[in-house]
Amino acid sequence: MIVLDDERVRDELRNAWKESSSGTPNAHEEGGFVVQDEQGRLVVKRWPQGSRKEIVVPPHADGRFDGRLILATFHTHPNPGPEFQQEPSLTDVRAVRNDPGLRHPEFEGELVISTETIYRILPDGSVERVGKTDEVLQVKPARE
Repeated sequence: MIVLDDERVRDELRNAWKESSSGTPNAHEEGGFVVQDEQGRLVVKRWPQGSRKEIVVPPHADGRFDGRLILATFHTHPNPGPEFQQEPSLTDVRAVRNDPGLRHPEFEGELVISTETIYRILPDGSVERVGKTDEVLQVKPARE
């Protein structure tokens, strides 16, 4: 994915993951759009904070947000444990697959960031594993 090759995008995804307070009583979903600015740089436009198991995607007519083409979307699944689904839910898949604004050729899909794994929902609704969260986001181990 081109968006994951960009260090600024990975920084923003790491921040969103941290801010989602995974594994705590304050866990909530975070998400956003990845768009391109006038200079061709990738920029993350965050969505309003979600709840423990849900996030609302802002309007994005014609695959654009703030006048910019959406290249990817993302959201977190911050609730670890067997009682919570880590991979994209059927609702997540349908939201991407059935969104006419995300049907353009430049759209790379939606990243779902969970504790251990990052998944990608492709525009056709299929789901693939991108890799381990720490490795993909290049999370540095905490110093002791």
